[in-house]
Amino acid sequence: LALLTPGFTSQPQKVMNCLMHVKPYAEEQIPISTQSSLAQRIDGLLCWALRHWLALFLTPMLVFVTLNFLAPVAMHEGWETLGRLLYVLYSPFCHQLPQRSFFFFGEKLTYRLGEILAVYPYNDPWQLRHFIGTEAMGYKVAWSDRMISFYFMTPIFALIYPLMQRFGRKLKPLPFWLMLLLLAPITLDGMTHLFSDVLYGISAGGFRDTNAWLAQLTNNAFPGFYAGDHYGTFNWWMRIITGVLAAWGLALHYIPWLDRVMQQELRHQCQ
Repeated sequence: LALLTPGFTSQPQKVMNCLMHVKPYAEEQIPISTQSSLAQRIDGLLCWALRHWLALFLTPMLVFVTLNFLAPVAMHEGWETLGRLLYVLYSPFCHQLPQRSFFFFGEKLTYRLGEILAVYPYNDPWQLRHFIGTEAMGYKVAWSDRMISFYFMTPIFALIYPLMQRFGRKLKPLPFWLMLLLLAPITLDGMTHLFSDVLYGISAGGFRDTNAWLAQLTNNAFPGFYAGDHYGTFNWWMRIITGVLAAWGLALHYIPWLDRVMQQELRHQCQ
């Protein structure tokens, strides 16, 4: 307005003085005390999250790994929409092949591939993974047995860290080389299964289906132990054991390391 006033434009010093006394709108709207209070709340929330980071991390993880057991429960109770939704939700994290899965509410905990093909005659893996069970056989858990041992045991092993702290013992992170060593069995077991299935098919007697090499090494001392993927076989035990070892390695390497990082941030940000 000053610039439009007749005669005012000829006095540049007055124009500058006028502009310098104009206050930003935001400063008039938000008092300094309010800005300070908001910053304190944000800092307080950050410090609270740093103090309780492990609970904030493990709680949703435990809920997620537990809900996959709800899929067969939902199917058994007739909540088919919920059950199928859970199978779809967990499918990106697992192959969901039924011959390598646990079944609830049926005659057996696990089934041989031949028993499954008798009621669902599709041996293509991409088709077979969609078989969720029947009323007589029960319904499979949304994850395979290996993934249950791996995903479920990871947060369980992570809980060892705060429990040890309660008893006055602070765990150091597992060495990186030891974590890699514990991950090696699940990698080897999973890759050999994959190669066997790709080269020979899941029902054509591949080297990880018959495990004839192991029978030869042990002079066929345990006849019912070698072939198949069902409960009690070599393949079943390897999936469970390798999943547990991998979970142990990841949890006890990364959880203590992350806690050290969080404690450093806590001391730096929340003194």
